[in-house]
Amino acid sequence: METVMIQFKRLIQTTGVLIVGFFAAFAHAQTPSFPDRPVTLVVPFPPGGGTDAGARLIAQKLSTRWGQSVIIDNKAGAAGMVGSELVSRAKPDGYTLLIGNIGTFSINPSLYKKMPYDPDKAFAPISMIAELPFFMLVTPSMKANNVKEFIAFAKANPGAVTYASSGSGSGPHLAGEMFEKATGLDMMHVPYKGGGPAAADVMAGHVNMYFSTVLESIGSVKAGKLKALATSSLTRSPAMPELPTIAESGIPGFDAASWIGIVAPAGTPPALVEKISADIKAVVLEQDTKQTLIQQGATPMPLTPAAFKARIESDRQRYAKVIKDGNVQVD
Repeated sequence: METVMIQFKRLIQTTGVLIVGFFAAFAHAQTPSFPDRPVTLVVPFPPGGGTDAGARLIAQKLSTRWGQSVIIDNKAGAAGMVGSELVSRAKPDGYTLLIGNIGTFSINPSLYKKMPYDPDKAFAPISMIAELPFFMLVTPSMKANNVKEFIAFAKANPGAVTYASSGSGSGPHLAGEMFEKATGLDMMHVPYKGGGPAAADVMAGHVNMYFSTVLESIGSVKAGKLKALATSSLTRSPAMPELPTIAESGIPGFDAASWIGIVAPAGTPPALVEKISADIKAVVLEQDTKQTLIQQGATPMPLTPAAFKARIESDRQRYAKVIKDGNVQVD
């Protein structure tokens, strides 16, 4: 009887090893040496902007790490929704990814009543790449040299102070709405079709103030064509660390930074999402990548899938309130 029991225990142990081995092999089969062919990274905006610049940098770095091409595919239109819809319908195998920004994932769901995909269910967040703070900009001829002086100027001229944006519902527009609400100012919003025309009119003094990403405006600031009063994020921009934040300038907690991050179609295996996230973190934290992002006006900030999901949701709630309170409507 004792011999039978020993044999039975050995059988159980052997079976357990086989089962563990089977599931390990199965898990490996789900993500076999990913990637083994080129990966497409869809950018839902035209070439040249902050999201596109970040995409090209990360694609190059991932190509080197993976030993496979990461192809940039610009699918612009409908405030990023054309490219986003394309990825939402892609096979959830990691070979088609989407890079977007705060507008794509956190602002559009509150700004547009109808979207061609369900923003709550269409994507699996992978990782944030970097934060893109705004500079609060004025024309160099303006006497205000800091946020407090600008507020004093605006209060002395109620209803006459204007701020530009790259379009109704854009990040710069909502940053202006947040600033107006936080300071109790009465300013007039002047929307433009793009950041270029908005910046040009601020340079010329036709509009008083403009929130623009550091990436888009740092060259003009250093050239003396625009004057930066502060940074919109909670922390100072490493591209210009001497410039204070708006929060440091008398408006505690002010935070209107944009960001860029990568998602996959919903249904992508969690193990694969975690692998891609870890690889993105690794390349973002490489010294030359960090330096390039900083030079582009971005603050490197890779996040885990769970942390990125939480960031998307918290910003969505925050901007939903800004949009509702300001009765913001798209053109």
